[in-house]
Amino acid sequence: MATGKDNQLAKQIGESIVVAELGRRGCIATAFSGNVPILDILAINPSSRQLQIQVKAIRGVSWQFDVRQFLDVRVVGNRQIMKGKVPPSYKNLVCVFVIIRQSGIDEFFIFPWRFLQEYCFKNYIPRKKPKNIDSFHCAIWPKDILKYKDNWKLILR
Repeated sequence: MATGKDNQLAKQIGESIVVAELGRRGCIATAFSGNVPILDILAINPSSRQLQIQVKAIRGVSWQFDVRQFLDVRVVGNRQIMKGKVPPSYKNLVCVFVIIRQSGIDEFFIFPWRFLQEYCFKNYIPRKKPKNIDSFHCAIWPKDILKYKDNWKLILR
C-alpha cells in the first residue's frame, strides 16, 4: 500500500516528467507543486497557446480520486444522490495521466478534463447503506483511456 510519502513522490515525479516532456516538444512549462488547486502545470505551446494542465501520476494499476471533483454528489439520509456535474475550475483544463515506469518508458495519457468528468458521470454508482456512503472514491484504469495514449496533439495544436 502506498504511503503519503510515496504518493507525494509520485506526484512530484509525474509533474517533473510532464514538464520535461513538454519541453522536449517545444513548450515552455512550469509546475506549481501543489500550490494551486486542480492546476499543476502552466504551459505555452509552440503556437503560443496557453494551457492549464492537471497531472495525475501512478506507479500502480489505476488513478484514484474523489468523484466530487467532477460531480455534485451528496449524502441524503442513508444514500448518495447525484445532482449532476460540477462546473470546471478551468475552462479548457487538460489532464495528463502518467504511469511512472522507468526513464524513457513512462506512459502518458492526454485528454480534456471534461472527458474525465463524463467518464465519472457514466460510471460512478452512488452508494447506499450498508456500503460506506461517506466514500466518494472513484478510479480509472489505463485500459479505459488507451485512445488518449501519447495524445500530445491536444497540447501541441
